[in-house]
Amino acid sequence: MMRFLNAMVALAVLILTSIACDVRSQDADLILHNGKIVTVDSGFSIHSAIAVRGERILKVGGEDQVMRTRGSQTLLVDLQGKVVVPGLIDSHVHPADACMTEFDHPIPKMETIEDVLKYIASRASQVKAGEWIHVRQVFITRLKEQRYPTRQELDRAAPRNPVVFSTGPDASINSLALKLSGIDKDFKISDSGPGYIEKDAQTGEPTGILRSCTRFIKSEDSVRQPSEEDRCRRLKELFKDYNSVGITSIGDKDASPAEVDRYRHLRSKGDLSVRVSLSQHVDTIGPLEEIQSEIRKIGKDPLTKADPLLQIIGIKTYLDGGMLTGSAYMQEPWGLSKIYSIDDPNYRGLLFIPKERLLLLVETAVDSHLQYTAHSQGDAAVQTLLDVYDEISRRKPIRQTRPSITHCSFMSGESIKQAARLGVVIDLQPAWLYMDARTLTGHFGYDRLRHFIPLRSIFEAGGVAGGGSDHMQKIGSFRAVNPYNPFLGMWITLTRKAKWYEGQLHPEEGLSREQALRYYTSNNAHLLFREKETGSLEEGKLADLVVLDRDILTCALDAVKDTKVLKTYLSGKLVFDSVAGVKKE
Repeated sequence: MMRFLNAMVALAVLILTSIACDVRSQDADLILHNGKIVTVDSGFSIHSAIAVRGERILKVGGEDQVMRTRGSQTLLVDLQGKVVVPGLIDSHVHPADACMTEFDHPIPKMETIEDVLKYIASRASQVKAGEWIHVRQVFITRLKEQRYPTRQELDRAAPRNPVVFSTGPDASINSLALKLSGIDKDFKISDSGPGYIEKDAQTGEPTGILRSCTRFIKSEDSVRQPSEEDRCRRLKELFKDYNSVGITSIGDKDASPAEVDRYRHLRSKGDLSVRVSLSQHVDTIGPLEEIQSEIRKIGKDPLTKADPLLQIIGIKTYLDGGMLTGSAYMQEPWGLSKIYSIDDPNYRGLLFIPKERLLLLVETAVDSHLQYTAHSQGDAAVQTLLDVYDEISRRKPIRQTRPSITHCSFMSGESIKQAARLGVVIDLQPAWLYMDARTLTGHFGYDRLRHFIPLRSIFEAGGVAGGGSDHMQKIGSFRAVNPYNPFLGMWITLTRKAKWYEGQLHPEEGLSREQALRYYTSNNAHLLFREKETGSLEEGKLADLVVLDRDILTCALDAVKDTKVLKTYLSGKLVFDSVAGVKKE
């Protein structure tokens, strides 16, 4: 009998111990309280505290509710009234390239032709004669003179070196670069690709300006070449800088196969401090069957399966040129321009993919369960892609692939409604307004820009647009090309103000503060197929959250752009802290 009683007592102790352990296992690991938790859920609810257990949000609510999850090991953070928002998301960056921009040497800020020529001359004094000098992504619209440096200016700056001043697919190159590339007055484009070589009307000789023809420049890098270890190290440094401005998720909108493999490596090593959604680059010049085969291959990559940190979501192509280079494909003629060197009154820009070919590429992506997106700046390019999406949607469902348009800077009222009806998501960067409104209004006039970055119209039509930066070069959220500070981005969407531009560009397209925050959180989560796990602070979702130094919903409007991040958490783990150390209460 005693043995039985002892056994029962032991069993009871075991059960009680198990219950106690289970209770402790339900305790929060982290509680942030005495603050303003802006959830960005469907009702945009606001609470005072939030609890995290493991990687996920355990509870959001009032102090009393959340404090019930506190255990003896719970880390408490007193927010002292500070605001917490969901981890911010940048839908469009090029981190693998951007982080390597200054690997070899610092690159100064260039805002004038003189700045450009001084930099080229300084490089000419440091490299050997005959070595190539490159200046990339210094857009002419952002130079005081608003023009390309001429071939003659480049010759004087570096008489013994071939020089390339490129802005995307367009470039201005010097005489030696033309010679070494075999580009003369008899040069003809033979690959069926887009573009043309500008030639002097009197002599027929190339002026040095190449429109969508940089692929013909036979240049070589003269800078120090990084190892794979260097590339991984710099990428991690950039991701930490993203964390410092509250960014916890990104969309890489043009990843090469080598870059995809680099992300795989970082993922396997546990070195990703941001969630990465990839749109892999696909060339569209060449045999159609080979391009379709490449798309299908991407669709079978294991990375297309859902993963909390790294996933391939689709492919990226280029449908037209750039608005900063005078080659975006427009509904109406560009008009004559000294800035863009346009002398044809009927010139409408360049469409890189014929509509019939585009339709087959998009359909292949849809059949491969991939999101298709294309660089489409001009309103005619946007309309072309929308019409292709529309045509395919009549034969098969495409909405579940979340067909996308990248940039979509110029739209029409009709295309805004069409995109919303089709479920087309819009990846749109406010930086283009901030950096380039001066030049664009000077060229097109105010009225023609009525639907330039038309964010409020997209929201009101029921469409989904997400905020990106198109970060191209340099580490540093304000010094980058383009700036990737999300609070600057929000301020631009709120004010429609721009650098070197007086007043506001169509303020009727400005967002509310709630919309601006959704633009960089829940909307972007939808664009990147992460809305079930991120984009809002709701129980069960991954604990990506950011503590701010001010209330961006109520502070002075111009103070929004100066917002500082105090802490950034990814899956409940502190990945950035503005003050060293985290003290437990």
